[in-house]
Amino acid sequence: EYGTERGPIIVDGESIVVSTAVDDPYKYQREYKAGSAYAHITGYFSTAHNSMTGIERAENGVLGGSDSALTTQRIQEMISGSHRKGGAVSLTLNPAAQKAATEALGNQRGAVVAVDPKTGAILAQVSTPSYDPNQLATHDSKAARAAYSQLSTDKTRPLVNRAIGGDQYAPGSTFKMLTATAMLENSGLTPDSTVDAPNSYTPPGTSHSIQNPGERPCGDGSGRVTLREAFIESCNTPFAKGGVSVGADKMVEQGKKFGFGTTFETPQRVLASRFPKPGSTAALAMDSFGQRDIRVTPLQMAMIGGGIANDGVVMEPHVIKRTLTSDLETVSKTKPKQFSRAMSDKTAKYMQEMMVADVTSGTGHRAAIRGVSVAGKTGTAEISASTPPHVWFVGFAPANDPKIVVAVIVENSGNAGWNGDGGSVAAPIAREVMKAKLGVS
Repeated sequence: EYGTERGPIIVDGESIVVSTAVDDPYKYQREYKAGSAYAHITGYFSTAHNSMTGIERAENGVLGGSDSALTTQRIQEMISGSHRKGGAVSLTLNPAAQKAATEALGNQRGAVVAVDPKTGAILAQVSTPSYDPNQLATHDSKAARAAYSQLSTDKTRPLVNRAIGGDQYAPGSTFKMLTATAMLENSGLTPDSTVDAPNSYTPPGTSHSIQNPGERPCGDGSGRVTLREAFIESCNTPFAKGGVSVGADKMVEQGKKFGFGTTFETPQRVLASRFPKPGSTAALAMDSFGQRDIRVTPLQMAMIGGGIANDGVVMEPHVIKRTLTSDLETVSKTKPKQFSRAMSDKTAKYMQEMMVADVTSGTGHRAAIRGVSVAGKTGTAEISASTPPHVWFVGFAPANDPKIVVAVIVENSGNAGWNGDGGSVAAPIAREVMKAKLGVS
């Protein structure tokens, strides 16, 4: 296997991973041309550690030439006496979106996932901090071991793929996309329906009072607002009460329709996001605005945004576009696959409308793009009194014909620290990724 000329990993017609002939017992050295930019997707192929990760591992059969789909190619190699070559793997990634996500996150810890909501094709998948796979793929065993030792003990955990795994995150107010969907689906509401929005709400069975962000009143402070107003102001009490009204079973079921509890293979393994059945009314109230027991991957949040953007249909995420022979003839092509219908078309239209309003006149206004209708939802997930919150943004564009949905998480508000929130930190990152994909300035 080590002596095989592994095939390339390709993005938009360019080989970002190749095998180079070298004068040592292994014959070929794996080279990662883009360095850290695609590391958490490509993974690495290491002789020193006798290990593979990422696409290198998931598509090892194709890249190493052992896949049964390459039988004809292997027979031809035997007949001609040529050396064994692996096949190629072409990814769905958009290099402009990937670059924009990497640059916008910069030195902040976090992740960006961008998906085509109509097909499930992953357009960008970035986790920061990243690492250089070349340091682990080198045939110099001493250097490879030293590099791994340094990376594995780094407190910022550069080897963790925050986009699809890791410890997962509380989604904060981006979870209100799910709660609002459940309220629209089960409670007969529209965006213009008025809902309870008290300044504080103490659920049954607890003395803990739920406040709106900054302990501000929602709307005019009257205690009643439209669902649209509650959404664009990102009030907590209307959604805490709304989730309780929908009920635990239907809320959890709504989560399952979006992908909660499902482990996806893109073919990289995506950890299942968690929405355990709340054990009390108080727990359900907290869950309903994205705190307490909810834990998600950024990809899961992109799937929620994608289901809304795609008129209620959630597509299975995938990052493999095609597999090919060593002569770059197509062996297989990934066909888009529907995961579920998460809501009615009518509810999806309502959600699209409210998410557009969030960008035009709400907390998501920093995601706006001149000349393009953008939809979105901000989120700020509290951690503790001594630790700045994680901040989120989920959005898609163009809102009337979505080409990209983006989910952004920045740990501990990034460089902004206590002065940051989803609108000020995460929304501008999503905006840059959307602009790059759409080719607008």
